[in-house]
Amino acid sequence: MTSYEKLGSFYLGRERDSASGETTDVLTLYDSSDLTTHAIIIGMTGSGKTGLGIGMIEEAAIDKVPVIAIDPKGDLANLLLTFPELRPEDFRPWIDVQAAERAGLSADAFAAEEAAKWRKGLESWDEPPERISRLREAADFVIYTPGSSAGVPISVLRSFAAPNADARARTDRYLEHVAATATSLLALLGIEADPLTSREHILIANLLRNAWDAGKDLDLQSLILGIQTPPFAKLGVMDIESAFPSADRAKLAMRLNNLLASPGFEAWREGVPLDAQRLFYTGSGKPRVSVISIAHLSDAERMFFVTMLLTNIVEWMRAQPGTGSLRALLYMDEVAGYLPPVANPPSKPLFLSLLKQARAFGVGVVLATQNPVDLDYKAISNAGTWLIGRLQTERDKARVMDGLEGAAAGGGSAGFDRKATETRISGLDKRVFYLHNVHEDVPTVFETRWAMSYLAGPMTRDQIRKLMAAKRDELAGEAAATDAAAPAAGATVAPPRTSAATTEAASAPAARAASSADTTASVLARPVLPGGVEQFFVPLPSTSAQPVYHAGALGAADVALTNAKYGVNATRRVMHRTAIGDGALPVNWEGARELKLDPNDLDREPLPGASFAPCPTVVTADSVASWRRLYERWLRTNQSVTLFRSPAFNLVSDPDESEGAFRARLQLRAREERDAGVEELRKKYAAKTATLEERLAKADQRVERERAQAGSAKMDTIVAAGTAVLGMLLGRKRMSVTNASRMGTAIRRAGRSYDQAGDVTRAQDSAERVRQQIVELEEELQSEITALSDSYDSQKEELESVEVRPKSSDIQVHFVGVGWGDEA
Repeated sequence: MTSYEKLGSFYLGRERDSASGETTDVLTLYDSSDLTTHAIIIGMTGSGKTGLGIGMIEEAAIDKVPVIAIDPKGDLANLLLTFPELRPEDFRPWIDVQAAERAGLSADAFAAEEAAKWRKGLESWDEPPERISRLREAADFVIYTPGSSAGVPISVLRSFAAPNADARARTDRYLEHVAATATSLLALLGIEADPLTSREHILIANLLRNAWDAGKDLDLQSLILGIQTPPFAKLGVMDIESAFPSADRAKLAMRLNNLLASPGFEAWREGVPLDAQRLFYTGSGKPRVSVISIAHLSDAERMFFVTMLLTNIVEWMRAQPGTGSLRALLYMDEVAGYLPPVANPPSKPLFLSLLKQARAFGVGVVLATQNPVDLDYKAISNAGTWLIGRLQTERDKARVMDGLEGAAAGGGSAGFDRKATETRISGLDKRVFYLHNVHEDVPTVFETRWAMSYLAGPMTRDQIRKLMAAKRDELAGEAAATDAAAPAAGATVAPPRTSAATTEAASAPAARAASSADTTASVLARPVLPGGVEQFFVPLPSTSAQPVYHAGALGAADVALTNAKYGVNATRRVMHRTAIGDGALPVNWEGARELKLDPNDLDREPLPGASFAPCPTVVTADSVASWRRLYERWLRTNQSVTLFRSPAFNLVSDPDESEGAFRARLQLRAREERDAGVEELRKKYAAKTATLEERLAKADQRVERERAQAGSAKMDTIVAAGTAVLGMLLGRKRMSVTNASRMGTAIRRAGRSYDQAGDVTRAQDSAERVRQQIVELEEELQSEITALSDSYDSQKEELESVEVRPKSSDIQVHFVGVGWGDEA
């Protein structure tokens, strides 16, 4: 393993000697766990800021840390240009043809030069081609293009999914989510909306909350209808007509409808779902580097998408267990305008929430910008790492110095030398950065290493389309497979609810809605059911023009799953619905479908204006009681789950945890154990290192002392010998007693000078031995670190299967009754 490949350390470059201005052989290694306190990269155009950011993402990917990288310029798509064999033909499709023409070269010749340059550059930074292969194998690289089919499109406007019950229970955060969604949607319409004074914002926020409070998703069609005919009579204490007249609401609805009807906007409703889990991991749990390219969008569209993305990431993050290791990385290039010091765009509170809270969940945030004035001071103060490159103006330098001085004081660092630091920052060259890390004792200046990715510059949509041609179909299939997969058996994770608010409605064939026309003649008003029969209303698909309810048997229960041997102790809440027939066995739970709903998501009353299909006459209180017994018996025999077990960690998956999610958790567990082991080793060796450094300091002092004494003795010898010779030359007697004595003294002093020179050599040898002991101790430490968990890869571990069956006492049926909904 190459010397810089130390577990949990990112190879950023090599230290730059401030005195000589030369790059040294001392590696700049950055602990990955330090990124949980976040980082900012500041540097003018041409400073090498994007190259540094790409290098950090490459290091994260090699360490199997998933990354979401927001790319406003198109440069980060270069992360997919990795060529292990470094052949000219690999570079040829991606070179700048105009640059070749300016160089007076053919495209093929220029590609050959670029390939040679990249090979030489990597060699100069001790990066073998094999490392590029490791990078490509470690993670899945994808370019997403919201609002465009060039890359992998992301569906944002298909629905505004309701936060889960836990998220809604956190009132402050929930209201932030509602406000951010309303603000970003209005920004997309070109409406600057103050959450406190804008009636458009207040109306849309109330429509969102009205649906979300009930656990229902919204889509734009439902939102437009809600604007025209709100499901509530008042806004605050005023009636809706006084607060926001229908004529004005119609104009707002029309603007939203025009947006929805725009041919160019169709792409916003197509593609894979906006889901942080899928952006961070593949379906198999392999870490993913998701480059979100937004260069093609307008400013309003960018703000809308970034806000929706950050909202999704924040919700995903809060659902994760805490960790001190780096679980995932969010990177944004050119963050100007999204986290400003004065204005308050909808992205700002979300970024601040991440910067303040993400550390507890192991989510690191790295933000890059050209000017420090682009960032809110609260954001700057929450960043534990500063990477400062060349700055354009004195104002920028002053702002950076103020921030560094505040960060040093806040971090408890003493003796911050503002003048010396300013001098170091002012003299930075291209690709040279000043690194201030609150986890380290002293700052360093370093030159960034050569990027493994070919930095071809901003990519066009045609280039992205070429890169992602195969990936689009692959991810569309992955999303469809994940959404359609059954939730049981611990083999799949429940997908986000769709605009239909229920898996049942989403999975029903489209033809089912059409088939309801056959029963139009028999559609009735709401039937009156016998006493003692509970009724519930399953949310209907929002696409239903005329809602029609059909009766079905609906049951909900908690199923406990326990296995003492493997430490399994979990409870699944399940809900099933099946058809009601007229035969000898009117309800057969074998054909039931599981609904991805919580009982609180069910309605107690039907939608206004809804119609009802006839209800079978077999529905009585006694028959429903028998359905309950059959449901309990069916659950006992059909709700067993097959879990996954990791022999390496003796861990078992959760009942509703997919294999991919479990493998992702195992990889994090390996990283946590590795980081904890590294920390313990460092503590163990710290005392030994401190002892040796103390001995080295004393040895160096002795060298200096012996060197000073040897110098003094040498001077005394020269003076004594000179005096003796001068006396012989000037005296009347060539060899008087005095002159002989002087000569003898000179000879003796020369002997002592020789002895003292030997003392210097011995002192230097002693100091060198201590230095060698320190080097050997460092090598011993790195050897132990490497041995910790060097080769663990959750994708390659063969998992075992563990089947867990519930007992009768493990099943608690909450209710069985008539569930009105789509056709069962």
